[in-house]
Amino acid sequence: MTVIDHLSVGVTDIKSACAFYDPVLETVSVNRLAANDGFAAYGKGRVEFIAILPFNAETATGGNGTHICFAAPSPEAVDAFHAAALRNGGSDEGAPGPRGAYPIPDVYTAYVRDPFGNKLEVIHNGFSR
Repeated sequence: MTVIDHLSVGVTDIKSACAFYDPVLETVSVNRLAANDGFAAYGKGRVEFIAILPFNAETATGGNGTHICFAAPSPEAVDAFHAAALRNGGSDEGAPGPRGAYPIPDVYTAYVRDPFGNKLEVIHNGFSR
């Protein structure tokens, strides 16, 4: 059994969320598995990540200190994720590269914000290796 069943980020529009997340997550072999007017669900064989309209109909916001990290199979996939995010309306929060501050060796990662303000990380050789 996994520790996390799924992770969700709030978005303001599902169509815009799909336009961003479909090409970005494809770079790490994650696909959209389901979508409707209220959410878009992504994963590898099972739903693990959801872009969702806030249930209370309030504005979606990103939490300070909060981010979602996606595992990448290679440094090249990290680069591709970062580039796809920037091409599709995301903003840079940390260019691809090694991160010596991590407590594990040989980490290669990048950070972006999606168009809704949510912080995302993509990592090769992270904790899930």
